[in-house]
Amino acid sequence: MDRIEGQIEERGYWGSKTEYLLAVAGNVIGLGNVWRFPYLCYKYGGGAFLIPYLVFVVTCGVPLFLLETAMGQYTQEGGITCWHRLCPLAEGIGYGGQLILLYSCMYYIVILAWALFYLIFSFSSQLPWASCDNTWNTDDCVNLAAKNLTLNQTTLINSTPAATEFWERRVLSLSGGIEEIGKINWEILLCLIAMWVICYFCIWKGVKSTGKAVYFTATFPYVMLLVLLIRGLTLPGALQGVVFYLYPEPARLFDPQVWLEAGAQILFSYSVSVGTLTVLSSYNKYNNNCYRDSLWLCILNSCTSLVAGFAVFSVLGFMAQEQGIPIAEVAESGPGLAFIAYPQAVAMMPLPQLWAACFFIMIILLGLDTQFVSMEAVTTSVIDLFPMILRREGRREIFILLFCLICFLGQFIMVTEGGMYVFQLFDYYACNGACVLFLSVFETLAMGWIFGAERMFDIIEDMTNSRPNYIFMLCWKYLTPLVSVVSFFCSMVEYTPLTFNRWYVYPDWAYVLGWLLALSSIILVPGWALGQLFAGKGSLKQVRHFTR
Repeated sequence: MDRIEGQIEERGYWGSKTEYLLAVAGNVIGLGNVWRFPYLCYKYGGGAFLIPYLVFVVTCGVPLFLLETAMGQYTQEGGITCWHRLCPLAEGIGYGGQLILLYSCMYYIVILAWALFYLIFSFSSQLPWASCDNTWNTDDCVNLAAKNLTLNQTTLINSTPAATEFWERRVLSLSGGIEEIGKINWEILLCLIAMWVICYFCIWKGVKSTGKAVYFTATFPYVMLLVLLIRGLTLPGALQGVVFYLYPEPARLFDPQVWLEAGAQILFSYSVSVGTLTVLSSYNKYNNNCYRDSLWLCILNSCTSLVAGFAVFSVLGFMAQEQGIPIAEVAESGPGLAFIAYPQAVAMMPLPQLWAACFFIMIILLGLDTQFVSMEAVTTSVIDLFPMILRREGRREIFILLFCLICFLGQFIMVTEGGMYVFQLFDYYACNGACVLFLSVFETLAMGWIFGAERMFDIIEDMTNSRPNYIFMLCWKYLTPLVSVVSFFCSMVEYTPLTFNRWYVYPDWAYVLGWLLALSSIILVPGWALGQLFAGKGSLKQVRHFTR
């Protein structure tokens, strides 16, 4: 027995505090900061949107961020086994969070494959999305980057920009709907394989390799963002774009949708309720000051979102001025911003290849560390579940390889002609919205009331030698669960079925599939709790106070 125990490898710690901070920063600061927050800010009241955003930062974002960080550092366990020590009744939250991360690992990396494809074409003598002379272009194609182009409104309505045709006809080879899966896009498949190989070697040795990778992947995007910000602010029309981005509309504060979107953005951009923060902090030493780290990382995240908005909308303002159209007609979010609007804008600049390369390098690196940190979170959580089997020499590398292969095979459909429709299902249902809100409700209820907010306060004080502000206790017990519950029910009431490109309506079976993806993580929470209650011995009160 002693011989077998001796073969189990140590779990390990971060090589330095810097590695931990960069890993967390790389995880929480991702594509949503660049392509989602600026769009939400402009769409829901400009500067006025910052009010509900900051309210959710204080009541949900920072409290949950600190809570999950402290949970990992205290237990030194992954996203599932930490609940086994803190509140076994709520272990289903850990399983639900890891399932969401698994879905995320399957679809998020496809974005990186698209970005790599664009990056390769950025070195062409003429950017392929800036002309209508290509084999994939139609007779309706119009090159908006062309100088001295004059188009009337009727022509614009009946035409398709070259950047849109490159995206839909060359990159996606888009079919007519999810029912038409079509052929495999081999070029995107090769880009996808390349990204999986990179991600594998970023985490194959655990935090030893992850800690080294983030020195580049978490810092270089800031260099690219700074370069693009300076370039954007020096373009004609930049001021118009910035004003459009932040011009306040106080009347929008009375719209419930504004508050709902602000809350969803906080949960999305702070990476809370899914277990990544718990896993990353579990590799800290017990006496690390997680309280101070959490506050600074939250500030960095929100400030990055704000600055990214200046970089994005200054360029969109330039593009709107060049085309002589309102900014509202060029403003996009999500893939539409990254792969249509922004490439179209850089095609109008001097040295377009340089700025296109800078932008797509930034997109790849922003998404890369989010991807491999999510992979690290899932694999660590599974390894902590089965340490006797998986924490042995050579087995971690094999397990991660199998994990990558399973995810790759599961996402194969996303690189077909109908793959974009499947991608949107995962993005809209499986990894965002109701399922994450549901987990945040029960996470705060479990830690605030079953484990005890006062007890967690004592633990943080013991680890950091400083007692957190009393506002965090109020949030864990009252404000955060209340806000999460209200947001969850509002998301149900305000739910609108997913559409693609604002015109394609999915068939009924696809919506059923989407909700099954969402419910698969939600049902694990009550399912696990009921299983524990029926299988356990003793009264409900005894189960409630059972911790290890």
